[in-house]
Amino acid sequence: MTSRRDFLERMSLAFGGVAIGGPLLAFSPKTKKNLELLIAELPNAEVRNEDFWGFVKQAYSSSGSLLNLNNGGVSPQPKVVQESFIEYYKLFNQAPSYYMWRIMTKEIEGVRQKVAEFSGVNADEIAFNRNTTEGLDTIIHGLNLSKGDEVVIGNFDYPNMRQAWNQRVLRDGIDLKIVQLQLPMNDEDEMVQAYVGRFSKKTKYVLLTHVINWTGQVLPVKRIAEEANKRGISVIVDAAHSFAHLDFKVSDFNADYLGTSLHKWLCAPFGTGMIYVRKGKISELWPSFSPPDPRSDDIRKFENLGTRNIGAELSIGKALDFHELIGSQRKAERLLYLRNYWIQQAQDIDGFQSFSPNNPDLSCALATVDIKGVEKLGQQLQAKYNIHTTDIHHEGVDGVRITPNVYTSLKDLDRLVAAFRSIASKRSKSQE
Repeated sequence: MTSRRDFLERMSLAFGGVAIGGPLLAFSPKTKKNLELLIAELPNAEVRNEDFWGFVKQAYSSSGSLLNLNNGGVSPQPKVVQESFIEYYKLFNQAPSYYMWRIMTKEIEGVRQKVAEFSGVNADEIAFNRNTTEGLDTIIHGLNLSKGDEVVIGNFDYPNMRQAWNQRVLRDGIDLKIVQLQLPMNDEDEMVQAYVGRFSKKTKYVLLTHVINWTGQVLPVKRIAEEANKRGISVIVDAAHSFAHLDFKVSDFNADYLGTSLHKWLCAPFGTGMIYVRKGKISELWPSFSPPDPRSDDIRKFENLGTRNIGAELSIGKALDFHELIGSQRKAERLLYLRNYWIQQAQDIDGFQSFSPNNPDLSCALATVDIKGVEKLGQQLQAKYNIHTTDIHHEGVDGVRITPNVYTSLKDLDRLVAAFRSIASKRSKSQE
């Protein structure tokens, strides 16, 4: 059995001999192999091994005082990704048009191939953009739809997507059918039937939000997509909060379209995202920014943005390297473990309420909670305890969303729970 001292020494060696607790700045093939061998010697311990995750934490430049628990909005980048972006930025400033347009645009193809392999799809089905909104809006506005065509969406879909569909209603006279979910939901069958019950012979498309941003509810996308496929309904997936968070492949869903933000759970540079479009669907989808041939079946027609942040897109590759070094399954399990760790501790707090599911298959790192009788909970966490969260107010869900990431420690979450207890205690004393 590996002792703690031996583990720390070998972990240091695995990361190229950096000092214990030192920063993880780069990952060579040798480093990656050493770490994989070390992890293999720790069966059933990776998720709970705080020494290992302590080293992961050192890969980030997180604040020593502000506790960031809104990683769902946008995640920080590991230092190796930050440095990659900075180096590209410096290079491009030597001769921007030469390096960005003649040299480095070719390198994007290598990144495209890496992301496609990770996603389980072909490289000619992946296009890069700036975020999920841009990607899904490109898809929504690019579809051929006529008056009377039906589209099924959910009441917990992200506002920007709902707004895009509403514009299609105003512009084209399509019919929107809204699935009314009552969150949290712990029964997959119930969610599947909620969507299937809204399908009809007129339904052309269904939008499925894999992880609902308001509460962290995971939708059984694969099962709903299967039902849609049986009926000839095209499937669009919003994977903003699931890509590089949950352990899955884009190809698992048999969807026609998917959009995601890479600056969320992949921890890529800010303002990076991607869309997936099934090869046979590319030619019929209109791009938002017109290329020479808008009916082309080349996925790159969706990247006709003019001058864009090539350095950020190239650094997506470094973010993916870092993610794969940890491992998709290990990361997903750790994130769920962190969520369960603090939720379980907070259960006995007077007035504590969770709006997130208990079913582990339908849960993830995100969780939205409240303490009954406490006003402005998020503001109190920020002002009094220097804990950054985000307020949630949607469809009867009113609370604060807590979102840790791989660099979040158990001590950080103990600090959160202690803050909750303190706030609840002060509320109780004020009511006496």
